[in-house]
Amino acid sequence: MAFLAPTQSILQLFFLISLFHGSFASRKLTELVQEPQTQLLEYHNGPLLFGKTSINLIWYGKFKPSQRAIISDFITSFSSSSPQSQPSVATWWKTTEKYYHHANAKRPLSLYLGKQILDESYSLGKSLTQKQLVQLASRGEQRYSINVVLTASDVTVDGFCMSRCGTHGSSRSALVKGKNYRFAYIWVGNSETQCPGYCAWPFHQPIYGPQTSPLGAPNNDLGLDAMVINLASLLAGTATNPFGNGYYQGPAGAPLEAASACPGVYANGAYPGYAGDLLLDPTTGASYNAHGAKGRKYLLPALYDPSTSSCSTLV
Repeated sequence: MAFLAPTQSILQLFFLISLFHGSFASRKLTELVQEPQTQLLEYHNGPLLFGKTSINLIWYGKFKPSQRAIISDFITSFSSSSPQSQPSVATWWKTTEKYYHHANAKRPLSLYLGKQILDESYSLGKSLTQKQLVQLASRGEQRYSINVVLTASDVTVDGFCMSRCGTHGSSRSALVKGKNYRFAYIWVGNSETQCPGYCAWPFHQPIYGPQTSPLGAPNNDLGLDAMVINLASLLAGTATNPFGNGYYQGPAGAPLEAASACPGVYANGAYPGYAGDLLLDPTTGASYNAHGAKGRKYLLPALYDPSTSSCSTLV
C-alpha cells in the first residue's frame, strides 16, 4: 500500500495525524432511507491508498467458524484467481478505480485477505470505547494493510446502534525503524440482537421510514450479511477517503463518501425503503447482487461513479 498526494499535502497530513487518530466516516441507518445524492464528490487533494494491500481481520468476541467464513470469503472475493460468476464482488470494486483515474494515480488499491486474529476472551470487556477500537485495530500489521475490527453481537461500542453501525479512520503506528506510519482501520459491529432495525436493513424492517418486507439474507445470517454491507461501504470510503481529505462531499466530520453518497441503493429501480430489483436465489429466495469466492452471494451497496456523477449498481 502507498499514498498518493502532492508533497505539501503529505507533510501537512502527517503533522495532523501525528497529533491524533481520526474517525472520519460512519455507516448509519439514516443513510438507508434518504434520496440518493447526485452532487460530485470533491477531491480534497489528500493521499489515497493504492497498491497491493492486505485486509487483516480482528475478531472480537464469539463468532462461529461459519460466520467468520462469510467475511473472509468476501475479502477473498476481491482477489480470487478462480473465475467468478457475474456480476461479481471484483466487478463492484472496479468502480473505485475511477477515483484513481481522476486523481492521476498509476495504481488503484488491490485488496487481499491477510491475517486473522481471534479474541474470543473479550480481553477489553464487552463495552468498548473508540480508543479501545483503535487499540484492537493496532494488533494487525500496520504497513500496507487495512485492519478491520469486527465485534460480536454481545459487544456494545460507543455510538453503536445510536449514531453508527461501523466506522473508518486512521491512527499512528508504533515506531518502526524510528518512524511512525499511518494505518487505516475499520470497525463494524454485529447488530443482529442489539439493533437489526437500525443497522441490518434491508434484511430487517427499519425502525422508521417505509415499512417494506425485509429481504432474505444471501448467507442465511442476518447479522453477518448486514456486516458485509457495512464493511463494503467502509472499504470503499477507506480507499477513496482514508485520512479525511480524499474524496467526499459535505462536512469533513460527517462526509458523504463513495458508498454513503448512494443511500439505500442496491439495484436499478431503488427508491426510499426499496433496495431495487435484485437477483433472487432460486433455492433460498434470498436477495443478492454479487457473486463471490467459493460460490458465495452477497448484497453490496451502490457506489458513486465519478465519471457519470451517478450511483452505479451491479444489476
